[in-house]
Amino acid sequence: MDLFELLNFYVIPGIVLGSIYALGAVGITLIFAILRYAHLAHGDLATLGAFMALAVVTALGVSPMVALPIAIIGTAAVAVGIDKVFYEHLRERPKIVTVMASLGIALMIRAIVQVVWGVDTETYVKGIVRPENYFGLRIRDREIYTVLAMLALVGALQVFLTQSKWGKAMRAMSDNPSLALLSGIDNKKVVMLTWIIAGGLCAASGVFLGLNTELKSMMGWHMLLPMFAAAILGGVGRVEGAVLGGLIVGIAEELSVLILPSEYKAAMAFAILLFMLLVRPTGLLKGKVL
Repeated sequence: MDLFELLNFYVIPGIVLGSIYALGAVGITLIFAILRYAHLAHGDLATLGAFMALAVVTALGVSPMVALPIAIIGTAAVAVGIDKVFYEHLRERPKIVTVMASLGIALMIRAIVQVVWGVDTETYVKGIVRPENYFGLRIRDREIYTVLAMLALVGALQVFLTQSKWGKAMRAMSDNPSLALLSGIDNKKVVMLTWIIAGGLCAASGVFLGLNTELKSMMGWHMLLPMFAAAILGGVGRVEGAVLGGLIVGIAEELSVLILPSEYKAAMAFAILLFMLLVRPTGLLKGKVL
């Protein structure tokens, strides 16, 4: 196998898959940094966003990239609604209660997707999309869109967190919630903003996963472990760490088929997660959250 075969068949798909994981992992790390619990419905929210985009594509005949903003807005609204109805009254309870509640929410979202859209495999675009040749690298347009969108969304989030008033309020809540409340920060608005951002990123990860593969009702559940592995690998609470972790997990999964049967590719995320928890539980980029 020469270098170009390695890049075309393993590294480039790994970067694309890692970018998708990164979008979901950033949402996971935001929720954990501010709300202090693991959200197990994250993957199924991504599925919901992907099928929302499919509904727009089917109804209006537009491209998935045009449907993406609508899916982001819709999923963000659903995420805020879920928090208000199911999670808000559990704030003062032990966090494990909310974690288990999120598992129930995941099952509910998946059931709704299966009832509304069915359990059959769907696609945004029919037919075969041939890659373009860039100096020996065979890359599809949708793969370029995925990576560029990930960089744009994460870059915009970083600017928001570091430069805007509410971004700084989110960072303050992640550092010291009690001190932030004493400083006059509106806790409810920060929580709502966190869910808007996390829900939007969920939708983006689901849409790009569906764009590069297929849409299935279980797709979000299957990428939940890789997203958590990415968040923990990079350092929970670090946005840039989630991106780094996502890329590492994605590339590692694709390269694993060189030595393992493809059926075991998903086990690579579990192996990375287990290794990091044993060796360096603080992640690659430990330090101040957000």
